[in-house]
Amino acid sequence: MACMYPSPSKAPEILYPYIMDEMKKLLSEECNWIANAANAAATLGFLLHDLNWAGFYLYNGEELVLGPFWGKPAVTRIPMGKGVCGTSAESRTTIVVPDVHQYPGHIACDLFSNSEIVIPLVKDDRLIGVLDIDSPEIDRFTAVDATHLERIAKLIMEYVDFN
Repeated sequence: MACMYPSPSKAPEILYPYIMDEMKKLLSEECNWIANAANAAATLGFLLHDLNWAGFYLYNGEELVLGPFWGKPAVTRIPMGKGVCGTSAESRTTIVVPDVHQYPGHIACDLFSNSEIVIPLVKDDRLIGVLDIDSPEIDRFTAVDATHLERIAKLIMEYVDFN
């Protein structure tokens, strides 16, 4: 999937602020959390390069349940501590996986996914879920991506009330 923005992989300092601005515009104009989460997933999927899935898994008090996303159909429920999403949610830490085929217990949703980044969504010290992003490219996500996507996740949490 090609990004609509020029040279995204060479200019994250331009791309991510642009995405933040687009998110603010979209999310500040709507109060429905489903609409906002869907637009957030679509914005990431459309503007970031080399992705095949971007979306949310929401914590229901027991497990993660599929929320709004951009991409192919996905696994509906993920137990806490299982796979990249469940591990990120349980530890409340961002996880970058350069090669999902080398990650023990990886839960495969799309056979074309080769790398993944998962950012926990926490609001007022309460786990809300995770932001999950997959790529068909090996080693797609960097520490720079993690830093910027954590900021975007915080922004999403400001505008999207998952209650």
